[in-house]
Amino acid sequence: MSDVLCMYYSRTGNTKKAMLEIAAELGAETVELRDAVERSGWQGWLRCGLDAMKKTTGPLSHYETERPLSEYRLVILGTPVWAGRCSSVMRTFLKEHGGELERVAYVLTRSSENRHQEVWDQMDLYVPGTHRAAASLRSGSVGYDFWKVEFLRQVKEFLVE
Repeated sequence: MSDVLCMYYSRTGNTKKAMLEIAAELGAETVELRDAVERSGWQGWLRCGLDAMKKTTGPLSHYETERPLSEYRLVILGTPVWAGRCSSVMRTFLKEHGGELERVAYVLTRSSENRHQEVWDQMDLYVPGTHRAAASLRSGSVGYDFWKVEFLRQVKEFLVE
């Protein structure tokens, strides 16, 4: 049983790829979050942006973790950035379970050059403390591996404390 849980939402696969790489390096449990909204294609892309701007949330599909969220040493949350915000799927999770997360870290995936560090602060509003580590990754960019390795260094440093 792992002390680290990686939970993520991924529309295009970029967040999933990053989170699976991170989970493999840490030996972490992984859980993919979903909702019942159709988010594929250009209409799904528009819906995602509108949901993020309006801060719309809806019910999540069922998921299971090996133990209660509060029992993990660290929960790493991965989300794409939509219109300068976390995905509405992640926002729903945070609204419902953020209070159970004492120790969190964030992985954002993005398509723009902007690192969107303000999204970390937005996500912190739903949890009791502040995040322990964070990364903003752009798939295919020259900095992707560097920032992923730096994030892993921060997480491992936290886990040995």
